[in-house]
Amino acid sequence: MSDTALIDRFLEMLSAERGAARNTLAAYGTDLRLASEALGGALGTADAIALARLADGWDALSPATVARKAAALRRFFGFLIDDGLRADDPSDTLPRPGTRRALPKILSSAEVDRLFTAIDDRLARVPPDPLDLRLSALIELLYGSGLRATELVSLPRGAVHPDRPFLILKGKGGRERLIPLSDRARAAVGAWRAHVPADTAWLFPSGKGHLSRVRLYQLVKALAALAGIPPDRVSPHVLRHASPRICSKGARTFARSRRCSAMPISRRPRSTPMSTAAGWSSWSTRAIRWPSCCPQVDVPAAGA
Repeated sequence: MSDTALIDRFLEMLSAERGAARNTLAAYGTDLRLASEALGGALGTADAIALARLADGWDALSPATVARKAAALRRFFGFLIDDGLRADDPSDTLPRPGTRRALPKILSSAEVDRLFTAIDDRLARVPPDPLDLRLSALIELLYGSGLRATELVSLPRGAVHPDRPFLILKGKGGRERLIPLSDRARAAVGAWRAHVPADTAWLFPSGKGHLSRVRLYQLVKALAALAGIPPDRVSPHVLRHASPRICSKGARTFARSRRCSAMPISRRPRSTPMSTAAGWSSWSTRAIRWPSCCPQVDVPAAGA
C-alpha cells in the first residue's frame, strides 16, 4: 500500500475514532507527507536507520517542532501495528527532545480596557460601520467566552440566541462543553447579525465560507495597534486567556463588566465542567461557583 493511502487511512482513523479536529488532521497530514517525501515515498516501510537519517535533517528545527514531528510519526507507526500493516515499530530511534514551555503572554486590565475603548470609539461613529460591529462581536466573544479562534470564526449564524446566556460547542476530541455568554457579547452579536444575510450559514461569513483564523489574527493585531499596544504582544490566543487571568474559569464571561482582578487568588472562582453528551441532566447549578462580583447564570439543574 502506498504512503498516500496509508496516511489517508491513518487520518480517517483519527477523525472517526478519536474525533480529531480539522487543524489537528491538517498538522498530522503535513508532517507525514513531508516525511514520506524525504524518504522517497517509503515511509510505510521505513526501518529504524531510515528514520534516524530523517531525524538528522531536523537539527535546525526548534525542539517543539522536532517533538511534534516525532510524535506524529510514532502515532502513525502505532496505527500501522494496530491494523496489522507492520509487525515492528521503528520509531524508537526518533528523538525525544525536552521542550521548555515559554511563559505565556498576558494583558493587564488597563490594556484590555484600552482595546475595548478603541472599539467603543469606532462604534460611536454615526452610522456605525458594519465592520466595526463585526469586530466588536468578535472581540466580545473571544474575550468574554474564551472561544478558540477556530470555534469563533466558524460559529453558525444562529449559534448565539438573544435570550439564552450560553451556547454549547463541540471542541477538541468531539467533546461538548457549555460556554456562558455575557450580556455584552450577546448584544454585540445581535447588532452585527442584523448585517449578516439571512441565507448565510455563518455568523462571520467571508467569501464562500466563514472568516479565516488568519484574518481574525490580523484584525486583533490591527486593534492592538489602534489601542497603542505593541501588536506582537496581542493575538487571539492571548486575548482569549486575558480574562481567565483576571477572573478564572467559569466566571470569565462576566469579568468584562465587573472585573474582580483585586480578588485574592484563593477566592477566585473555579468551574467543574461536566460532559453534556448525555444532555442537560449532567449539569447542575452547583457545577460553577461564581464570585460575588459577577452575576450568576442559571444553568439547567439535574433532571431539567
